[in-house]
Parts: sequence; structure tokens; C-alpha cells
Amino acid sequence: MNNSTLPAPPPSSAHPARVYNAWLGGKDNYPVDQEAAELAARANPTIVPSVQANRAFLGRAVRHLAAAGIRQFLDIGTGIPAAENTHEVAQRAAPDSRVVYVDNDPIVLTHARALLVSGPEGQTDYVEADARDVDTILDSAARTLDLDQPVGLMLVAILQYIKDAEDPWDVTARLLNRLAPGSHLVLSHPAADVTAPEVAESMRIYNQRAASHASATPRTHHEVQRFCDGLEILEPGVVTLTRWRPGPSDTPNDTLPMWCAVARKP
Repeated sequence: MNNSTLPAPPPSSAHPARVYNAWLGGKDNYPVDQEAAELAARANPTIVPSVQANRAFLGRAVRHLAAAGIRQFLDIGTGIPAAENTHEVAQRAAPDSRVVYVDNDPIVLTHARALLVSGPEGQTDYVEADARDVDTILDSAARTLDLDQPVGLMLVAILQYIKDAEDPWDVTARLLNRLAPGSHLVLSHPAADVTAPEVAESMRIYNQRAASHASATPRTHHEVQRFCDGLEILEPGVVTLTRWRPGPSDTPNDTLPMWCAVARKP
């Protein structure tokens, strides 16, 4: 595997963005990430199709928001760029869309600045910040986004890295609190109550190999729905990935252990 774009020496623990990149078949990961990705996927064979379905859900959600008139997106937990990134989907539908990407890994942001290039009518920006650091994220995003106008808040496969003790529900609420009415939350999250034994074992394997701050927590349908408290949850509600407004050729697969939803701030 060619990792020439990554700095040396290799890290001693896996990082979520690089493990996700390995699951997507990318090259921007280290042996420790490849090991975590392979062992977790062996314990839970739905991981790789879930990652692919999660990317497809992101695309459908962004297209829906663009069709509804949203022209600003705040994507927290960007990950290493892959196909069909938020700004690509948004600007294909609405070329004047503006997107701010946020991640806490400088490697991710190095890739983002190089690869996530806006079209001429739109704009992209990048913020290095932890998802828990709400004020830094929003103050920095305000350089590019008008927070007095609706924003699509993308929390796609990121909240599992915020422990219960750190109150990810409060983090989400504080992010939404500063966004204008008409903003939307786009959310996906590993499920603790779909193929539960396999999910638990794959998370255990991943957490053993990840840095303590990057350990992951799957959550139940009820716990995921709490992220939408005070919001208007769009149909079909909090559902598995392939159930959220699938296209005509999409095949529903309820064994994929991730919940997702799109909800509007009234």
C-alpha cells in the first residue's frame, strides 16, 4: 500500500479518519489503521457496506437540502476526502453553495486543502478543531458562512467519538443553538441495537487500537433520536441508512448497523 502522502514515523494508534479511509479502500492510512480496519470488519462484516451506505446517505441528504434551498453546509468530522464529498454534491446541485469542513486531524485538513477545491461560484474553507469545541468551530465557520441564514449541519458518523460523559447531545444542541431557523441537522451514528453482538465486538477491537480520545460508542435508536430533540424530524424519521429516501435502484438493507436522520430547526 502506497502511503507516500502520509508523514513519518507511523503512529502507534489508529485514527478514525484513516480507519474509515481503509474501509473505503483508500491509500491514506498506516499499518495500525489497516489492522484495526481489517480486524473490526472481520468481527462485523457489515462495516464496509455500512461505510459505503453512509456515504450514499450523505449524498442523498445534501441533495435534498440543496433542493430545499440550503446553500451553506458545515461538515464536522470531514475525514480524508473520498468520492462525493459534501461540497461536490452541493455545488453540483447549486454551484454557489458554501461549505466549511472541520476536523481535528491535521493530516485530514492537509488533504482537504489540496483536494476539496470549490467550484468558481461557491466557496470552501477548513477549520482545525475538535467537534467538542463548539465556539471555535462556529466562530471560524462564520468567516465563510452567514450563521443568520440556514445551514446544513453535517454530523455524519462523528458523534460516536464523543463519550456519554462528554454529553454529545449538549454539543449538538449548542451547535444548533447558534444556527438560524430553517437550518437542518444531517446525522448518522453506529447503532447499538442492530446486529448488536457484532457491533459490540468490532467496536471493542477498534477501541483497543485507537487512541483513548478516539474511542467509539455505538448508541440505540432512542439515544440517536435524542440528538433531534426540539427539531422537526423529516420523514421517514430515524431509520437505518438505506431506508432514508432511497433511490429507485437502491436495495434496503436493515442489517447495516447505523441510524440516520435529517431534521429541521423550526
